[in-house]
Amino acid sequence: MTPEPGPDPGLIDDLQQELTEFWRRGRVRARNNSALIHAKLDPSCYPLLMAVARLRSVPMSELVHRLALDKSTVTRQVDALERLGLVTRRPDPDDARARVVELTPDGRSRVDAAMATSASNWRDQLAKWDPDDIRSLITLMRRLDSLMDQKG
Repeated sequence: MTPEPGPDPGLIDDLQQELTEFWRRGRVRARNNSALIHAKLDPSCYPLLMAVARLRSVPMSELVHRLALDKSTVTRQVDALERLGLVTRRPDPDDARARVVELTPDGRSRVDAAMATSASNWRDQLAKWDPDDIRSLITLMRRLDSLMDQKG
């Protein structure tokens, strides 16, 4: 019998376990950051809010694609964020039929404050790490993410 190509199956099991735990902790961080931004912010809306914050002005169709969500889910989440005064929709200057989503000034202020707190926490936690290790981790995470994107 020929061994399977690639890493040892036990190593892959360990990686999957660590990633699962990392994602679980990430959901906890998202819940905590959501509460910092707005007491009524549903943590399920947090990834969409962060995408809008990063992209500044983003068509709803791009949010559907980037977040791999149904159009109806994106619409409901944008509605919820709009009710909280965190985002606004306006006509897309490049497509009169479409709408773009942007942070409101209050939304930008709240997101920036929460991200400053989060960044400070990360800096404190990684203060003893070698910067090259952090760069390597970023590179490896991007590489893994790219691999996962290829598999769908």
